Amino acid sequence: MTTAEPKIAIRNVSFDYVSEKKAFPALQNVSLEIREGEFICLLGASGCGKSTLLSLLNGLQRPRSGEITLNGKPVKGPGIDRAVVFQQYSLFPWLTVKGNVLFGIRQSGKKYSRKEREDLAHRYVEQVGLTAAADRYPSQLSGGMKQRVAVARALALESEVLLLDEPFGAIDPKLRLELQELVSRLCVEHRRTVVFVTHDLDEAILLADRIVVMAPGRIRNTLPVSLPHPRVREELIRTEEYEKLHRQLIMAFYDQVEETIDAGVAL
Repeated sequence: MTTAEPKIAIRNVSFDYVSEKKAFPALQNVSLEIREGEFICLLGASGCGKSTLLSLLNGLQRPRSGEITLNGKPVKGPGIDRAVVFQQYSLFPWLTVKGNVLFGIRQSGKKYSRKEREDLAHRYVEQVGLTAAADRYPSQLSGGMKQRVAVARALALESEVLLLDEPFGAIDPKLRLELQELVSRLCVEHRRTVVFVTHDLDEAILLADRIVVMAPGRIRNTLPVSLPHPRVREELIRTEEYEKLHRQLIMAFYDQVEETIDAGVAL
């Protein structure tokens, strides 16, 4: 029986940051396989290599050694097969909410008519709950609304893979919970393969199919999350499996925080 090729394969990847001719290892022989349609959370303290790994997946940087493949082909640079949402919203200030989403649709390379593009933009804007704000500019939006636009634009690219780098880190707790549930629902509906960077244990349990706990420069362990979708935090926190996962993550997470401090990485 043959095993299907993983959507993303990270094989023995190492990466260094170089400053004044001195190399600082960020990742050391990291390996991970991600299946099509899987939602992976990279969990760890600041400085453990989560965002570096995401940058390598996006092709913004190249590994010192090892290889990353997407659909069996080496990742050699950024591409429209991967959409990214950052913590900072990165919206075009001269475009409206709808205009930002339309930009994503045009960048997808799909041959849509003007009406089809307009209809798609309306649908994505509606899905993130911003129909009433479709003609506003980013300067007229709250932080939570801006991040909703960023998510809609990323989905509009219709990329196979969605990469998110702590996208809700600067948002207040109530809005953060709303956006977590929104992203979870939309990624299931759109069947995207997702890699999501976070240092929030509850966020990882709410979103992930698997949680990859990172220690400095390496993967410490991987925990599957078998909780059914859709997930609602108020319901999850009452379940025995949630409590078990939370305990496991606390032990793994705080052990690797101590490793990060011992390694001299700035938190």
